[in-house]
Amino acid sequence: MSERVLVYGLAVAGQATVKALIDRGIDVVAVDDRQSSELERFGSSLGIDIEFAPSSSRLAELVRSSGTIAPAPGVPESHAVIELARSLDRRVVTELDLAYEWEAERPGGPRPIIAVTGTDGKTTTTLLAAAMLQASGRRTVACGNTEVPMVAALDLDVDSFVVEATSFRLAFCTTFRAEASAWLNLAPDHLDWHTSLATYESAKARIWSAVRATDTAIGWVGDPVVMRHLGRAACRRVTFGRDRADYSVVDGALHGPRGPISPVASMSRALPHDVTNALCASALVLESGLGETQGVVNALGSFAAPHHRIEFVAEADGIRWFDDSKATTPHAVKTALRGFEDVVLIAGGRNKGLDLAEIATEAVRLRAVVAIGDSSDEVEAAFNGVRPVHRATSMAQAVTIARFLAQTGDTVLLSPGCTSFDWYDGYARRGDDFARCVRELIGASS
Repeated sequence: MSERVLVYGLAVAGQATVKALIDRGIDVVAVDDRQSSELERFGSSLGIDIEFAPSSSRLAELVRSSGTIAPAPGVPESHAVIELARSLDRRVVTELDLAYEWEAERPGGPRPIIAVTGTDGKTTTTLLAAAMLQASGRRTVACGNTEVPMVAALDLDVDSFVVEATSFRLAFCTTFRAEASAWLNLAPDHLDWHTSLATYESAKARIWSAVRATDTAIGWVGDPVVMRHLGRAACRRVTFGRDRADYSVVDGALHGPRGPISPVASMSRALPHDVTNALCASALVLESGLGETQGVVNALGSFAAPHHRIEFVAEADGIRWFDDSKATTPHAVKTALRGFEDVVLIAGGRNKGLDLAEIATEAVRLRAVVAIGDSSDEVEAAFNGVRPVHRATSMAQAVTIARFLAQTGDTVLLSPGCTSFDWYDGYARRGDDFARCVRELIGASS
């Protein structure tokens, strides 16, 4: 790649892309919609000028003078830079294609890659697969939609990569592939980034668009959309699910094509989605040949899910409190609810244009709902005539109301189904505040 590359969007992945391009002697122009002193310092540290919020004519000039456009994951497919790139027949490439192509040229040959996509469960499955490889003696890194973009991971002393592949990163991919790649599920999400559900699905499907016959595509039997695309994958195909799948649960144990893997009871946590995530991760590391069964067993016994994903907070008076602040879609909320009975649900926030009424399909598990945030009206409408709904105007009030509604043996679950950007600057801050309010209420030490 010798032509000029326009990198648009300079958050974590965008900055890593700029650095990687410059390190490889490639001419870069860096652009962001928002000006900040931090980004100005970043540009100065690399000896480049950053353009901020260019006019339409200036943006057209920048695109016209660049051979490749590299949008950061936060740049939606409807953004003017994408439309200009397409109209001017410029290549649009994300960090996954760049990283894959650079790795393919690595002296000594490329290191193996496994990858995970899906609406929900990507991060946990990615980290679990990485833990399985590490327990098998591999030097691996979880990258992509993690703290380490894949273009930055190339410089690490590792022998393999586990890539969390979001639709944002896959949307423009043409060359990226993995020796084993899994698609967990598909549900409406990110319709503020994608122009339609169809383009969201199409982006996810790109995880298998460049596979080779020797690669392995892995899909969840419980999702008809995933299975339809799996049937078209031009490589080996493997399924996972609690039953009727290549990787399934048999006689209380995770089971694969070569026999038992590990008892479910030996897992560090075994909620329904934990089991399916474990089956998927097992398939990824074993079908790729990168991991060993004992490594899988060891990782399953010690793995701790990332924070704010159905994370236990406290128990008092026979009531358990869980933080699932990462659940920003109805599909994610339903997944969490299936792990419990008799739940007081705290839901709401800033909706991403999704149908919150979908959550009510799991109403049999609910005692009551506490509605929070900008979408309180939508939450109340979703459960109208189905379950009691109480409104709260702060997290502390939501926790207090939930405690009043809960009975001994119940679970109080913060699983919002919406983003946090009405009250907080991210789901982690929301989850932390929930945990703080719970501990203050029950008098536990933090």
